[in-house]
Amino acid sequence: MDITVELKAFVATAMTGSFTAAADQLGISNRLTSKYVAELEQRLGVRLLQRTTRKVGLTPAGEELLLRAPAVLDELDDLLSDVSEDSRGLSGVIRVSAPVTFGESYVGGMLGRFAAANPGLTIDLRLNDSFVDLASDGIDVAFRIGQSDMLSVKSRKLGEMRTMAAASPGYLAQAGNLQSPAELADHACILDTNRRQPRRWVFMKDGAPVVTEVQGRFSVNSARAAVDLAVSDLGVCYAPRFALSEALASGALVPVLAGFDGVSADIAAVYLEGRTLPRKVRALIDFAVADIKTTAVL
Repeated sequence: MDITVELKAFVATAMTGSFTAAADQLGISNRLTSKYVAELEQRLGVRLLQRTTRKVGLTPAGEELLLRAPAVLDELDDLLSDVSEDSRGLSGVIRVSAPVTFGESYVGGMLGRFAAANPGLTIDLRLNDSFVDLASDGIDVAFRIGQSDMLSVKSRKLGEMRTMAAASPGYLAQAGNLQSPAELADHACILDTNRRQPRRWVFMKDGAPVVTEVQGRFSVNSARAAVDLAVSDLGVCYAPRFALSEALASGALVPVLAGFDGVSADIAAVYLEGRTLPRKVRALIDFAVADIKTTAVL
């Protein structure tokens, strides 16, 4: 059997944790998936997977192979696509990571538009508000907001996320309008604990920062949940525009603190440094750069 087929079976099984899920991903039978992995183990002379009745796990040799095999398969796919006149379309799996709210508000739809133009691709989107380890999690590209402390990645800027304060008309009718950030101290503020300093809200006025400390009954680790609470007349939220767009458009929320701008942060596509970027990943990043300018509300 072709070692490429065996490697694909191994990677799919290792990533999904089961032969059945891997078989579904590869479009082959469970029996064949298990057979190809066994042939690879025989070829290498080592056991790669620990098999139990419920799932499979990686041996140390399997962990080492999984760190390198996806990149090898991606580069092989790129090579074959580049030299073949008959297979210019993109194919294979792209593994993508994104923050939860941004992923639900924008990335999922963008990937759908990208996939529609590339029917040979399979997309694996994983939403997580933590900065995942691209290498250990097998992620090809991550869409991130703000600065990353990881030195092993490269990034390409897609745009800037703008933040703003908003509240419902019902809440403002009860609590009164705000003229300056200092007045937030007397209001119920909904805290997003995904922010590094959730109680410290920063605004910009004539190019200078205006900082205020806020308090509130509700602390949530989701911008979308903060917006939902604000829609329910429970306070003022400070959230990205992409999370606020629907509520603002419907009138469920209105901007507060006219003349004070919320802070902004870079949105970037992040990928591992020191490896050849697969053609399909380059194509996705290029698509996102163009798409976000016309589609996303930032």
